[in-house]
Amino acid sequence: MEKNTKVEFDSAMGEQLAAAISWPRGKTRAFAIFAHCFSCSKDFVASRRVANALTEHGFAVLRIDFTGLGKSGGDFSDTNFSTNVQDLVAAANWLTDNYDAPALLVGHSLGGAAVLAAAPELASVKAVATIGAPANAVHVLQQFSCSVEEIEQNGEGEIDLGGRPFVVKKQFLDDVRTFDLPAQIKKFRGAKLILHSPLDRVVSVENAERIFKAAMHPKSFVSLDDADHLLTKLEHASYAAQVIAAWAERYIPSVAEKADTEGHVIAAESGEGKYHLHVDASGHPLTIDEPIAVGGSDRGPTPYDLLAAALGGCTTLTLRMYADRKKWPVNHIETRVEHAKHHAKDCEECARGHEGRVDVFKRFIHIEGELDKEQRHRMLEIADKCPVHRTLEQSSIIRTLLGQ
Repeated sequence: MEKNTKVEFDSAMGEQLAAAISWPRGKTRAFAIFAHCFSCSKDFVASRRVANALTEHGFAVLRIDFTGLGKSGGDFSDTNFSTNVQDLVAAANWLTDNYDAPALLVGHSLGGAAVLAAAPELASVKAVATIGAPANAVHVLQQFSCSVEEIEQNGEGEIDLGGRPFVVKKQFLDDVRTFDLPAQIKKFRGAKLILHSPLDRVVSVENAERIFKAAMHPKSFVSLDDADHLLTKLEHASYAAQVIAAWAERYIPSVAEKADTEGHVIAAESGEGKYHLHVDASGHPLTIDEPIAVGGSDRGPTPYDLLAAALGGCTTLTLRMYADRKKWPVNHIETRVEHAKHHAKDCEECARGHEGRVDVFKRFIHIEGELDKEQRHRMLEIADKCPVHRTLEQSSIIRTLLGQ
């Protein structure tokens, strides 16, 4: 396979985005997306160096030019921070359709802010790493060579990016001022790595502190010591990439490791609260907590919430598979589950063979589609064939061993 592959795909705005995939020499561990800085491109020195170093650890890295920059189509004056985020989502969708969904996002400078904003919108992403990223999109206005007042008064103004003139419209100012990046940072529950130089004169290291405080665990910070903002020295870019790659391996298992974790769940105390847990469910990070009323911090579903979610999810999936197999016109399926404990003597359908309190799950199934009465009745019967439903109705065997 070639070391680099040039690709093109459409952005959310309908413009053609230019991109390149840097491939590892051996098997691909996972796919990553790299987002460049505000005045850079996918071919910027730091972009290439970081991507190439990640390939040494088995990551295939897609580097994109944002709309209106580098070799991508579109007019830069029609873009803003939100469109950059949309470009990343479009890139992730293209990867998913043509190769595999991205598991890692890496962003440099404003690209770091963009990957933090995009991560909550991409279910496949397990880890995000930023290099010299601002804690808020509005920080980019400090790079404008013309006055912000001029853009506001005239509706647009010309700025210089890397020696090239670009027109910025007032809508750009409005977008970066209103985009709530801290809220997006809090929404992403995957792993975060924040790399920043204390000597960065473009984006001060205080931004890294604000990102770190806004982020939920797991999160890490690594100082880039004497590096400059653009990582112009080879050793600085290489060090950043090596740290990112080594860190990401912990959260993104290889294909062989994924096979070993299928059907395995680990629930461990996080140290962030009395009942707050970090969970690895076959390689997927989750959080468990308890309500504040019982001493928890209410930062995740309870164990019973997850049990109800398993029943509801299994029911919806079972019905979808059946409807697709029958080619029935079902547009949408939704299962709501309620859980409560009742005394066996008060539960007519479960009194036989039970004493004391009994767990009762109620399912409310909503099916949108042109189905007749008989078909809907059949769907209700199929719901009872959901594997989780059967597991809950039957007696399970639980073996408990003391780990080493």
